[in-house]
Amino acid sequence: MFSLFIRNLFFTILQPGLVAGLIPLWITGFRINNLFDKVWQLHHFIGTIIFLIGFVIMIWCIINIAVKGRGTLSPIDPTKRLVVAGIYKFSRNPMYVGVTLILIGQSAHFQSVELWIYSLFVFITFNIFIIFVEEPRLRKDFGEEYRRYCKKVRRWI
Repeated sequence: MFSLFIRNLFFTILQPGLVAGLIPLWITGFRINNLFDKVWQLHHFIGTIIFLIGFVIMIWCIINIAVKGRGTLSPIDPTKRLVVAGIYKFSRNPMYVGVTLILIGQSAHFQSVELWIYSLFVFITFNIFIIFVEEPRLRKDFGEEYRRYCKKVRRWI
């Protein structure tokens, strides 16, 4: 169990940490340093709420992937069991939804056109990866169980 925790921590830092953390910080010029220098306006609050919803979804998914799926969020160390409970009853890809919401929240908060463009690029990349890599692997690994799941639950929401 400790090994699974370490692997999940590593892949969380490496994947969503890079995609939804370090790269957006770099794009915004590390403006997080002066996050509270100004009085917040409506877009700051809306962006922060969207960010927090995405963050909670992402963490919830990581925990479910580890506990119920006995794997990590990384395609190179995937789950041993198909996770279909909890938030996975409403989306086949809630981890990607969570990361996308984190990016949308940051884009709204910082009002950054560059971050909006990056968010769109990441969402398109997620779609391509899911359709051409992840779904075929899940069909191969979990067969009929995954096919039935796909019939009941939409790809996104």
